[in-house]
Parts: sequence; C-alpha cells; structure tokens
Amino acid sequence: MVELQELYKSFGEHEVLRGVNLRIPRGKLTFIMGQSGTGKSVLLKHIIGLLKPDRGKVIIDGQDVTRFSEKEWQRLRRRFGYLFQEGALFDSMTVAENVAFPLWEHTRLSFSEIEKRVQEKLAVVGLLEARDKYPSELSGGMKKRAALARALALEPEIILFDEPTTGLDPLLQVSIMKLIRDTQRQYGLTGVVVSHDVPIAMRAADYIAILHQGKVVAQGTPEEIRKSEHPFVQEFLRSAFEGCHPEEVQNVQEKHGN
Repeated sequence: MVELQELYKSFGEHEVLRGVNLRIPRGKLTFIMGQSGTGKSVLLKHIIGLLKPDRGKVIIDGQDVTRFSEKEWQRLRRRFGYLFQEGALFDSMTVAENVAFPLWEHTRLSFSEIEKRVQEKLAVVGLLEARDKYPSELSGGMKKRAALARALALEPEIILFDEPTTGLDPLLQVSIMKLIRDTQRQYGLTGVVVSHDVPIAMRAADYIAILHQGKVVAQGTPEEIRKSEHPFVQEFLRSAFEGCHPEEVQNVQEKHGN
C-alpha cells in the first residue's frame, strides 16, 4: 500500500532520515518503532505529504507522490485518517462537532448524512453518551477515542497513528490499542502506528519496522523481529522488556513462540 524508497530528510545540518526503505502492507497494522528522536514522526509526515523528502520516493498504491502539488495532495489525503499524538481536538467544539468537522470541510454530505456518520463513528469508539461534551470535560482515554472517531469520519483507506498510547496509564494503553486493532480489522484499513511500546507492538502488530540512525534496520512480523540478530534491535527489545512485569514478558513470549 505504501512504499518508501531511499528516503532522505535533513533539517539544517541535522540529517534525520538517511536512506529509509520500507514497505507497508495493505490491510495490515504496521508499527514503526525506535528510540525517541530517531525520525519516526518525520517518516509518518512524509507518508501523508506534510513533509517532502530531500531525496527518495514515497509510493502510495503504486503511484509516486513525491512531487505532488498541494492540490493533488489535498485529494489524496481524503484517503487518509490521522490520529495526532495529543489528539488535537478543537477545544471550542463538542465531541460530535469534532467528528463532523472533516465531513463539513471535505464532503458535500447533507446534515442528516453527516449526523448519521457521526453517530456511527462515535458508536464504534464507545462515545455516544459523550457526543455533547467538550474536550476539557473528557479523560485522556476519551480524548483518544474521540480523536479516533474523527480520524475515521472520512472512511479512510489508510490511517496513521502518532504515539496513540502516550500519556495513558497501562490499562488505558491496552484498551486504546485494542480499540485501534479492532477498528483496523473491522474496516480492513492499512494502519501505521508510530510507537516505542514494544510489548504492545508485539501483541498488536502484523508487521514491525525498527528505525535506527535514520534507517530501517529490521522489518518483518513480530516473530521475525524477535529473532533479528541486529545488535540495536536486540538491545532495544531487551531494554523494553526489562521494564515490564514478568507476567507481561511471559505472555508476549508465549504468544510469539519463545
């Protein structure tokens, strides 16, 4: 669905992406992982056209979009949903109005059709009772769910998640990730998740790519990543699991055949 070929990006003298090669499979949930500051969110912004590479190609559904004009990108972005790290809800709008906003902006649906779509998406994320609340009245988990409903409003083919579980307690992290996984499967979406949460990725991902020093140093199924012999990948996994409860490590290991 999405392919990145020899992608380079610098900001001033700081080289962030140094020849990224990555294939994101259609209809699957792919995690992009790595240390903080390694360019995961920068990579995500290239996929949706918010940044243009210095070199290399971004190919979406077989089409090279690297040099698309802003007008061409506006049309293409209707195929995307984007869940920002902090949700990015509009404070002055209710939950229902936030979900309706992309429909007002990008479609010619009637008021009743928009209302029906909003009800459907809020039902999917379990927020029907909160439709008239404002973001300031929501918990962290509810904000994430409202942002997910808005990301689904245009019924995208591809949905991007930038650190969707950041700032949530462990129980909410699991709950939000389960919701993302269930939603991705229900709609057959191609999902891309930027995250550094290894235990959650090992449970939820179909495919994982590890970014290190501006390059993808390993990519594959969770089982293939676990077996990677790359030194950074081994250290990254080991460091992540050292902070986990022993039962959580055991559950992940059993799931993936250790």
